[in-house]
Amino acid sequence: MTVSSRQMRIEIIEKLGNKCLVFVGMMGSGKSAIGRMVATALELDFHDSDLEIEKAADMSVAEIFEKLGEDEFRRGEQKVIERVLGAGPLVLALGGGAFLSEATREIIGKRATSIWLTADVDLLHSRVMRKPGKRPLLENGDARQILTDLSNARNPIYQLADLKIESLDASRLKTRDAVIARLHDFFCDGLATAGNS
Repeated sequence: MTVSSRQMRIEIIEKLGNKCLVFVGMMGSGKSAIGRMVATALELDFHDSDLEIEKAADMSVAEIFEKLGEDEFRRGEQKVIERVLGAGPLVLALGGGAFLSEATREIIGKRATSIWLTADVDLLHSRVMRKPGKRPLLENGDARQILTDLSNARNPIYQLADLKIESLDASRLKTRDAVIARLHDFFCDGLATAGNS
């Protein structure tokens, strides 16, 4: 890290206090990859809500969907998110549908700053197709159309996040740096109001 980025880190951590950073957005937007990189840069622990749910349930997300259904998955997801955010400061990447829950957004609003990673459907599709079989919501139909429909339905809710940052395909480092710069602006330049874009 350069001197200026080290100073940014110090200032972000100071302003963050015991709160967390939460990455929201569509599957394939890079929440886990970018979240992990931001956590490393800020020297914070990183958690992935889907992995935490799998540990708690001793089943994969796909198995939970198949055996218990999406409603039960969402109930468990909310409990896991609340537990993880209680251990802040840390970085948490959410599954694509988690932020849709008003109760979950309320928990996040109290305990975290939320970051919406945006990406167009072509980029989302190319990324999720690299890991077939791990996306229960894409198994019954044309993946591109499902992603389009989900994006159209979810984007107005993702828009409620504190920050909106484009997930770049060319370089994850550039996206990480953009997140850190925006966080610094958000915390240190008086921009800390909901719905910034």
